[in-house]
Amino acid sequence: MTAFTAAEVQNLKAQYEKAGQGHVFTYFDSLSEPEQKAFFEQLQKIDPARVQKLRDLALNPPKEEGQAVVEPLPDSATASIIDSKPEDIQRWYDLGLELIGKGEVAVVLLAGGQGTRLGSKAPKGCFDIKLPSHKSLFQIQAERILKIQKLAAERAADPSKAVIPWFIMTSGPTRGPTEKFFRKEKIDELSDEQNAQRAKGQPYFGLDPKNVTIFEQGVLPCITNDGKFMLASKGKLAVAPDGNGGLYKALQEEGVLDKMRPNIKHVHTYCVDNCLAKVADPVFIGFAAEKKVKIATKVVRKRDAKESVGLILQKNGRPDVVEYSEIDDATRHATDPKQPDLLKFRAANIVNHYYSFDYLDSMGDAVNNLPPHVARKKIPFFDTEKGEAVDPKTPNGIKLEQFVFDNFKWLNLNEFACFEVKREEEFSPLKNADPAQKADGTFEKEPEDSPTTSRRHIKEQGRRWVEAVGATVKNGDVDGGLEVSPLTSYGGEGLEGFKGQTIDKLSI
Repeated sequence: MTAFTAAEVQNLKAQYEKAGQGHVFTYFDSLSEPEQKAFFEQLQKIDPARVQKLRDLALNPPKEEGQAVVEPLPDSATASIIDSKPEDIQRWYDLGLELIGKGEVAVVLLAGGQGTRLGSKAPKGCFDIKLPSHKSLFQIQAERILKIQKLAAERAADPSKAVIPWFIMTSGPTRGPTEKFFRKEKIDELSDEQNAQRAKGQPYFGLDPKNVTIFEQGVLPCITNDGKFMLASKGKLAVAPDGNGGLYKALQEEGVLDKMRPNIKHVHTYCVDNCLAKVADPVFIGFAAEKKVKIATKVVRKRDAKESVGLILQKNGRPDVVEYSEIDDATRHATDPKQPDLLKFRAANIVNHYYSFDYLDSMGDAVNNLPPHVARKKIPFFDTEKGEAVDPKTPNGIKLEQFVFDNFKWLNLNEFACFEVKREEEFSPLKNADPAQKADGTFEKEPEDSPTTSRRHIKEQGRRWVEAVGATVKNGDVDGGLEVSPLTSYGGEGLEGFKGQTIDKLSI
């Protein structure tokens, strides 16, 4: 970090003026020295020339020559948990567990979002989906790490190496509350009841704090429609997180790659809002490691042609993600010539990825080349011409963001792989609040991607697991399910002791 001196302030001002953004210094001289220092520190973290380049690229994206040719990925780059041979799945599982046992696997969690749409100001990972245990999403995922570490240690030549470092990418608003939540300190964004529930647990949910790293994604300035950086106040830029594609730059700038470099060879990345995410999934890691790919991604089958999801496919001979809106109706409804009862394009993107560490470590300046995307928003700002704060009623500017999958197209097909998993076992995103309830307690409409669906999916999975070993569930659960703690079973294993039993508990 450059020292806060008069000379360095002038140097920084010159950079912004060169990029046509000198107006951000309009009120600099009127600020107190602490305010000037804070503003200087914010401004020097941003490269105004890079932001201008991103804006120009977002508003004037390069046009693709000719008609884009889309096809499913070749068979050589895909596998499915649904129809793979049991011996293949077992081999991948064994290899993944071996790599975890050697201490070569790390996990990166994308956890920058707040629970705003769920009616909460807290980080989404703190959210309680009202399981019988009242475990938060963070706790569920931490306990999956604890369990898979234990399973790997039981097989490892040196059990002490079976450690999965967990790197949690937050945003500016969520970093502080996330750190407090992990330390089990009170956070203002939760109710007294929620804080009391967290206080009953362990710091870091039983994980060793030295193996948990909480870091922060970058930000980009909010920009007016005519290209000027917006101020939030006289001494602060209006900024927004740079999207989940900011992961790659943050891994470099926050020192995460440096921490990984001594031992890590395989990295699993997923989103905090998926309560069914198999954290550090040994089958997925083993599959990708065996193929020696740079990136692999998990997908689920589209429910039907109309489901609005991005698709993993090949576009002009390269792996890519194509959004629902980019595909014509005929392509959406096309069926697979080999399996006519299935859609030809059915690999739905769930933002659940494997990376070889060597790939992440080799990205270099390419992290700055991810194509930006524009979101037009109503952005409160400080008007330097009128000298007053403005709360607009209509969209008045743009936010730029980058997507974590926009580097897929940089790879050759033999450097990329796609792994299909069962939706009911591995994907239940938490995006929306529950619908309003009627007087009788039922919902006015069917919940979708809400706390109720997340809770139900975990409990339905638990019931399937115990019934598969010959147990019966009679516990009066409101959802007709059973919560199986990740500490009891990671993926349905180790439940044979319940064979022939009738389970009357809500959770085991």
